Amino acid sequence: MTDAPLLIVGASMAGLRTAEGARRAGYAGPITFLGAEAHAPYNRPPLSKELLQTEGQGHADVAFPIRSALEEGVEWVLGRAATALDVEQRVVVDETGQEHPYRALVIATGLRPKPLPIETHGLGGIHVLRTLDDAVALRAALRPGANVVILGSGFVGCEIAATAAKNGANVSIVSQSRVPLQRALGAQLGAEMRRRHEAHGVRFFCGESLFGLVGEPDVERVILTSGVMLECDVLVVAIGSDPNTEWLQGSGLDATDGVLVDAGLRAIGVDGTVHPEIVAVGDVARYANPLFDDVPRRVEHWNLPTETGKRAGAILAAQLAGQDCAPLVAEGFAPLPSFWSDQYDAHVLAFGMTYLADRSELVAGALDDECVLEYYRGDELVGVCGIGMRSLVQSYRTRFAAPARA
Repeated sequence: MTDAPLLIVGASMAGLRTAEGARRAGYAGPITFLGAEAHAPYNRPPLSKELLQTEGQGHADVAFPIRSALEEGVEWVLGRAATALDVEQRVVVDETGQEHPYRALVIATGLRPKPLPIETHGLGGIHVLRTLDDAVALRAALRPGANVVILGSGFVGCEIAATAAKNGANVSIVSQSRVPLQRALGAQLGAEMRRRHEAHGVRFFCGESLFGLVGEPDVERVILTSGVMLECDVLVVAIGSDPNTEWLQGSGLDATDGVLVDAGLRAIGVDGTVHPEIVAVGDVARYANPLFDDVPRRVEHWNLPTETGKRAGAILAAQLAGQDCAPLVAEGFAPLPSFWSDQYDAHVLAFGMTYLADRSELVAGALDDECVLEYYRGDELVGVCGIGMRSLVQSYRTRFAAPARA
């Protein structure tokens, strides 16, 4: 199958960075992108920020530039989801039944929002936010005076809340967590972010779940488990994500909570076999990071599609050129996760895996102003996060430079 392409399933940032990495490392052969969305790769963070609040913005405003190295020898098959993988025949089947042979395969299918945990009975006015089309539809609904209920208090939910509040909507956040953003930021900083949201009129219903919906044909009210009833024109479901791995069922790959990969991002089978011709990148990849421990995890931070794509592209290029990839894999893979969020005038920036911490310490500034917190698991620094004080937060990157474990 030397004439078969490098097949990238998922026209995403991670898929694009993998293709760029392969070209940069010398792969000059054909590349095919197979993407479930109708759009070429685009930047997702603006979907809950600028694009959500700026009328008229669309794909052109968030699309990634296609570099000259990918202008030739690349086929884009968009608007078709993959439905099956045959590892032995090296073929991916899409939803139309068309088969896509490959010489090497990149799994970059990312995530999808978890569904509403109760029956919707076909009601309209219920939204999620993952794709460009989701954002455009939600933007039209976030009109001034609308009663917006957001289920979930993670980053997506809180960023949507900030955008909706700035647009003049009446916003309520319903969450099982005691404080918003608790998993990522901890109790201290999470409580401070709640205070900032409340200062902009956002109401919180913490320790609550959704019990029922009322309306016809669109949702008009939501009923919480406590019996509280909230007026609702727009219900946003932001309770987390699931990896898009259903199409891998029966392939023999270990796709339990994402695709298990080794230090070279090469897929591992349920029998422990490494498949050197298959890599997984971005949010769908599950791997150990020696900066922290040897537990394989999916990490959804914004810089990792680039980090995984660059590494996977280089390793695939070497393999397709017939080179020994063992030295590259032996170098290890220990990227420093990073995330950021803009909510009102608060710029949140973090490095590490703050959610592994069992405690946090305020080390600079004041919680109600600009500040920096360190996050510890026992005596081990596992993360840092700040509101403002960007240069100080960035200085921590060197603290994570060397793997803590062999």
